[in-house]
Amino acid sequence: MILPNLPVTDLSKATDFYLGLGFTKNPQFSSEEATSIVISDTIVVMLLQQDFFAGFLNEGDRPHVTSESKEVLNCLTCESREEVDSFVEKAASSGGTVYTAAAESMPGMYGASIADPDGHIWELMWMDQAATEGTDA
Repeated sequence: MILPNLPVTDLSKATDFYLGLGFTKNPQFSSEEATSIVISDTIVVMLLQQDFFAGFLNEGDRPHVTSESKEVLNCLTCESREEVDSFVEKAASSGGTVYTAAAESMPGMYGASIADPDGHIWELMWMDQAATEGTDA
């Protein structure tokens, strides 16, 4: 499993964004300080109020939130080009932004990137296996 912990400035707004993408909330691991967002059976994102998040850091370290600097680009695979486009539409209507417009970056690879309300980037990628077979990496 992968359990990314993301600091957020407004837990309610961040939670609404991820629910707007079609993911679900696990109330068992959610509180006034954290929301557990289930993306799949193996990916659960923990949204943590930035003060709560800071409690997990070594003394002197601070949460990296709403900065122009980017530390991580999370990537989710999609089942189709249409699913990529659907995520982009949902992000824009759920309080997020389009970080990189959808495009075919290489033959058979179609993707886009969205940012949640705190600037955490999620790449969305669909790959046509038939189009990429026989290519050297």
